[in-house]
Amino acid sequence: MKPILESEVSTLHMILTDPYVRKYLCDDKIFSLQQVEEMLKQSRKYFEEESFGLWFIKINSESEAIGFVGLWYFFDEEQPQLIYALLPKALKKGYATEAATKILEYGFDELGYEYLVASCDPPNLESQKVAARLGMRKTEEKIVNGNPILFFRLEKS
Repeated sequence: MKPILESEVSTLHMILTDPYVRKYLCDDKIFSLQQVEEMLKQSRKYFEEESFGLWFIKINSESEAIGFVGLWYFFDEEQPQLIYALLPKALKKGYATEAATKILEYGFDELGYEYLVASCDPPNLESQKVAARLGMRKTEEKIVNGNPILFFRLEKS
């Protein structure tokens, strides 16, 4: 995993506009290249100011990105949430769980968080399974912007 650079905008844009990824992560909206550029500017700012942002998930350092993982502010939460997304070809191989585990460890050990939260749409069963494998417990379901969202939480051990 490595932080996503602004020069890698086209790769992140490709991931975010994949029909499977955008179905759950983007409420099926297609992000413009400019919107993804703004995300990467924000990610750089988060890294500079708070030591987190978005990282690509790669099988090895030479391979293409198969998804991304990170910490990001959503839904007016006090601290960032865990976020992860994989392209369909990389599903059900343990990559999301492995990458998210590294981010959880980083959040607890390096950033000093006492807990971390993740959220997903109720039909996103794959993300729910990843949250369960990470040891996260479902804590609530909220309506956010007219859509139901499930929230999961893991306390620092």
